[in-house]
Amino acid sequence: MKKFDVEIAVGIFVFFGILCLGYISVKLGKINLIGDHCYPVKAVFSTVKGLKKDTVVEISGVEVGKVKDIKLDNYEAVVTLLIRNGIELQEDAIASIRTKGLMGEKYVEIMPGGSDNVVQPGGTLRETEPPIDLEKLIGNFVFGKVKE
Repeated sequence: MKKFDVEIAVGIFVFFGILCLGYISVKLGKINLIGDHCYPVKAVFSTVKGLKKDTVVEISGVEVGKVKDIKLDNYEAVVTLLIRNGIELQEDAIASIRTKGLMGEKYVEIMPGGSDNVVQPGGTLRETEPPIDLEKLIGNFVFGKVKE
């Protein structure tokens, strides 16, 4: 009978250990099983060099969404952003592609506008700024094409 009690205790311990590992895997992997309550907004850029799917979208340094999809439409990059419910974007908000850190990780920054009209789910942000092409800037500087 005593051996049976030890086996049950070990079984319960292993079961909870596996549950904990599963929970940590989901949280660290940023896997969303339930689904965030987000709405899509599109932004059209001339170039999205370095931007990837599932990249962070920030307003004032606070994460408010992520990049859902990047497609080419009429030689322009159409980026679909998923913005959390409760965050309202004004029609004149500006979406910019910025660089985070020394490694050059790209993210989308939205600068709020002053309009009273908000972008509806599925709407489009009209004002965008493409990423700065650092290679081109350095090349222009090295070859003397930059005016002082």
